[in-house]
Formats: sequence, C-alpha cells, structure tokens
Amino acid sequence: MSQHASFDAGRWSAFSRDQQILMIANEMNRAARLFAPADRGRLANAYERVLRLADLTVQVQASRSLRRELLRWRELAGAVYLEPDEQRHRELFRALLLLTPESAKKLPFLLGGPGGRRDYPPGGGVGAEPPPQGKPSTAEADDLS
Repeated sequence: MSQHASFDAGRWSAFSRDQQILMIANEMNRAARLFAPADRGRLANAYERVLRLADLTVQVQASRSLRRELLRWRELAGAVYLEPDEQRHRELFRALLLLTPESAKKLPFLLGGPGGRRDYPPGGGVGAEPPPQGKPSTAEADDLS
C-alpha cells in the first residue's frame, strides 16, 4: 500500500472533493483489470488502496450527506475486498463516479454509455476493444469516404 501511504488527512484535504473521488476511481479502474485468479493478490492490494482513500475522504469531508454515502459505499467495497466479484465491482465503480458531478462526467469513458464505451472482457478488466457495431449508417459511410 506504499502508493498512498504518505497521505494523511491534512494532505488529502488539500485536494478538492472531485479530485478525491477521482483518485479513488483511479484505483477502482486499476482493480478492474485484476479479476483473473492469478491476480487476486494484486486485486487485494488495489482494494486496500481504495479503502484507504475512501477512509481519508470520509475523514476530511465536511458534508454529512457525502460522508454518509461514502461510508455506505465503503462498506460495499469492503465486501468486494473480502469476496471479489467483478459485477459488484463494476456497480461500485459506477456508484462512486456518480457521487460528484465532475466524476460523473467520466462515467461514459470508464464504464460505457453515451460518448464512450469500455467493456470488461472475461477475467481481464477494462480495455478491450468494443465489439463491432455492424454496418455503418449511410451518414457514417459518407463520412468515411
């Protein structure tokens, strides 16, 4: 857990709420690629970093409602740490990104939807090329020529 071991509440509070959520999301994105059985140790390490950053965020938040939501979220993240489940991870990742307006803007690029698409290949995490969408429409075909 050395990557974020130097963070304490004082240093973490220097980051904006959006930055804090996005840094947790960054660790979730790393964890998404580690669900293969051979990567379980690395997945556990990634989740330890996720939980540490969530704890720091809860500690420095003035907003009671955000603290409450983060504590609920952290409890679910702890369950995935104890019993890895790729689908639950994806749901947690989505819920985390929806906690702030700025992080919600990243949702299409990290988990799919309008403006971007990411797939989780079986046991392989984020990053696969999206499957072909079929023949291009007439307008798209005109753009290609």
